[in-house]
Amino acid sequence: MRLPRLAALSNAAIRRIVLLSAALLLVRIASATIVGQPGYTDAYYYHDVARRLAAGQGLTADFVWNPLEAGPSTALPVPSHRFWMPLATALQALGIILLPFLDSFRASQVLTIAVAACIPLVCYAAARSLGAGEPTALIAAALAGLGGAFAPGWVSLDAFAPAAVLGTLFFLAFRRAASGDVPAGALAGLLVGLLFLARGEGALFGLALLTLALHPASRRAAVVASGVALAIGLAWLARDLAIGLPAGLFARTAFLLRYEDFFAVEPTSLGAVVADLSAFFGAKAAALATNLGTLINAFFVLLLAPLALAVRARSGRADVRAFAALLVVVYLAESLLWTLHSTRGSYFHSLAAFFPYGVALGVVGCGALFERRAWHRRAIAVAAASGIAAVALVSGFALAQWDSTFNGTYRARAAALERIPPGPFLAVDAAAWRWISGRTVVVTPANGLAAAACYGPATGVRSIVLEPAHFGAYDDLYRDRAANEVESGYAIRVYPLLAPPRGCLP
Repeated sequence: MRLPRLAALSNAAIRRIVLLSAALLLVRIASATIVGQPGYTDAYYYHDVARRLAAGQGLTADFVWNPLEAGPSTALPVPSHRFWMPLATALQALGIILLPFLDSFRASQVLTIAVAACIPLVCYAAARSLGAGEPTALIAAALAGLGGAFAPGWVSLDAFAPAAVLGTLFFLAFRRAASGDVPAGALAGLLVGLLFLARGEGALFGLALLTLALHPASRRAAVVASGVALAIGLAWLARDLAIGLPAGLFARTAFLLRYEDFFAVEPTSLGAVVADLSAFFGAKAAALATNLGTLINAFFVLLLAPLALAVRARSGRADVRAFAALLVVVYLAESLLWTLHSTRGSYFHSLAAFFPYGVALGVVGCGALFERRAWHRRAIAVAAASGIAAVALVSGFALAQWDSTFNGTYRARAAALERIPPGPFLAVDAAAWRWISGRTVVVTPANGLAAAACYGPATGVRSIVLEPAHFGAYDDLYRDRAANEVESGYAIRVYPLLAPPRGCLP
């Protein structure tokens, strides 16, 4: 079955999906009253750089969030996105340019919400493509639009919403490409490239394109798709090579034994890994279990069995096979390669690209179960309404959790600003403090205060800000109630420095 076109839908059907999307858009706008600031490091980083990009200053950062972006002779600004990908930043910069009458955060968020408004539409299209009738497709659209655990992500300054839309469109385009449709192949390749620019693991979607070359009918589509995806990927790689790949980048991803090591001046070495193989492999085994729980929670638990049933029943479809295979590949790659990052949010981020299509599959699987057991239509309606209500509750809980996790910290940081001496300062979350303070901020290296001298920009710091969440090397300083310490709410402690860090002692 081909992707339903608007012309193939009745006016009533078009009106219903448009009204549902409009209602869910209102939900997103209401959610934005809670997500009123970036919240966490990734989003702060994307937005800090987006403001510079919108001002014509390119992909650069005037702060140091991690040692991999700065060295002893580095001067600000530094090239940005040497670890993260640029799509979220580019979209936010576009919002800032298009909506100059709004503050930069809200302008960026408006564009994110506009992208998220497409999630119910693409999920509806996916469900119809999978053979669902209109009522079933509307239920799937409602569930995906509400988001469940992803509800804060649909309005956050991150790549959640773009990845959800791009991933769903990829599976729809992939099916057509598998039938030999060359333009659909080009579209699938473009979507893989954009997914890669949204999240690094998006490159793994390119593996599905290679399978198209196995069949003569889709070989031309495979060549075109792979060419488009590679052009985008190689262009970004060329940019990275031009500015210089960060030293120890692979070690900071695959070799981490402690998450603190990601912020160390000297990254974890292969020797350290070999010296403690039990901890190395133990962390990967733990990540497999943790990420499996993340997968289960992301798909509402109850949808997993129907989703598996739908995958089995439609295993002859190229898009369904690609979805199932890529879901496994990304799970294994995140758990076994980007191990500690995956358990700290990376894997949850990557699931956004699978979410709307997975919800469509799960709801279609539920419909098949109801038909098999000959449920009465009224019972099906009650079950559907209960499911939507349950997901709405999960969405509300996710937003409440976001509020309790991030908004209190933001208010405490904002209240502590007047206590920080003038000039640049050191902090554990430099991207957040840069956005909140508007000043130059350099990350406190995990090695300790002396290691801060290994950054060129750190030579001008005038103070260090420590929060309850700080690196272990600063425990003694945080516990020390010195005369020059100032404490503000949330136990944020500010220590003026009599002299900048010296010695570069990692």
